[in-house]
Amino acid sequence: MSQRSQRKEEHLALAKMFFNSNKNNDFKHIHLIRPALPESAVSKESIATEMFGQKISAPFFINAMTGGSDASYTINRRLAQAAAKENIPMALGSTSILEKEIDQIKSFEIARQENPDGLLFANVNPTTKPKVAQKIVQVLNANALQIHLNSVQEAVMPEGDRDFHWLDNLKAIRQAVDVPIIIKEVGMGIDPESLRTLLINDFSIIDLGGSGGTNFAQIENERRKNQKLMFLEDIGLSTVKTLLAARTIPVNKTIIAAGGITNALDIFKSLVLGAQYVGIANYFLQFANQDTESLIVAIQNLKYELRLLTALFGLKNIAEADEVKYYLDTDLYNFTRQIYN
Repeated sequence: MSQRSQRKEEHLALAKMFFNSNKNNDFKHIHLIRPALPESAVSKESIATEMFGQKISAPFFINAMTGGSDASYTINRRLAQAAAKENIPMALGSTSILEKEIDQIKSFEIARQENPDGLLFANVNPTTKPKVAQKIVQVLNANALQIHLNSVQEAVMPEGDRDFHWLDNLKAIRQAVDVPIIIKEVGMGIDPESLRTLLINDFSIIDLGGSGGTNFAQIENERRKNQKLMFLEDIGLSTVKTLLAARTIPVNKTIIAAGGITNALDIFKSLVLGAQYVGIANYFLQFANQDTESLIVAIQNLKYELRLLTALFGLKNIAEADEVKYYLDTDLYNFTRQIYN
């Protein structure tokens, strides 16, 4: 097994080991105002929506996790089977390994083979050559391309990059690729200034990737043999804070919430705070490590609970979620006051 494939398998094992559904992502510090007279009913269609012109059954999807090893082949197969069965999108893990090891493509191709008609997103790092990015999109028949921002992970990764000049290459990839581009963080959150920079440069689909879920600084510290960089594990913005900050920028944009989302109430609160979609990774990985059936049941449960919430808050459709009133605990309130000012 190559060093790159070995790293992929280590990431999977460590993500499983560090999973904690009670990590702080600030969702418990936002409180929704529920109508006692909702005048509504639970409906299967109430949470259906569209993404990239295709109807999907719910506003959440399987976010990027893995690819590039034997273990990831099995995981991606199960994830794709569940995505196909439940008609939700799926994002692949980083395909950047294919630049050096094209033989690992089978661990990515399996997703399209198992889900030929569903929404599938390829994923590359911000230094990927534009022609390579386009080739990956074509080979995988991807509907969109995620480009992940992971400077903190790279800094802690023993073999990681140390040059974070990325914007010019992001723009070059966009010119080369003929599908929508999603810019995503990998668990440290996109701050307001970086979000403004992305929007100014016409990147309008943003996965905020807040802290509270998988912490890749923690994972890479576990892989380091010397000079642990523990202080970098706690420098992220929570999922809720990234959402609140994004609300301060009055520009048309598509916001994806991600980072430690493990239940339907967190999904609902994300939509209340202005997200159009929600990406879920490690929570689904826990079920995919078991079998496809367990993952399908987990997705079905989230859908049912989200339909209940939609009705309880008097909404005809989940798209109305951003009309729900809420109040914030002190820390979040202080954060918004400082961000707004």
